[in-house]
Amino acid sequence: MRFTTQHVEAASTLRANTLVEHLDIRFGVDGDGRLQASMPVDERTHQPMGLLHGGATAALAETLGSVGSALLIDLRTQATVGMEITANHLRGVKEGRVTATGELVHQGNKTHVWDIRVHDEAGRLIAICRLTNMIIDRR
Repeated sequence: MRFTTQHVEAASTLRANTLVEHLDIRFGVDGDGRLQASMPVDERTHQPMGLLHGGATAALAETLGSVGSALLIDLRTQATVGMEITANHLRGVKEGRVTATGELVHQGNKTHVWDIRVHDEAGRLIAICRLTNMIIDRR
């Protein structure tokens, strides 16, 4: 699936009054059409030692994959909910902005699986995440 700037615009409409807005997560698309989301590393996302909190990294990854799945389904009749997320934290970050890039590795009728890589501003890999979403029918 190649995402476009139209997908980014649609994703951005989902930010208001959510954790996504509070953490200043912003959406984009890379040159290969992969969905991206970036987040600042600051007082909102630090853990007590002054490093990027692992939970904030997981929130960034889950946001990216959940919004990515939402863009691929009919939100009038379906919804997406996270089933499982794993995150391997590889490097600490103290400041700047981190960017998650998602690749959909499975798009089934009932589940989507995302591989998400998070990099710092220098392009260093800081986390590898895997998200499984369930696609459910709205009641």
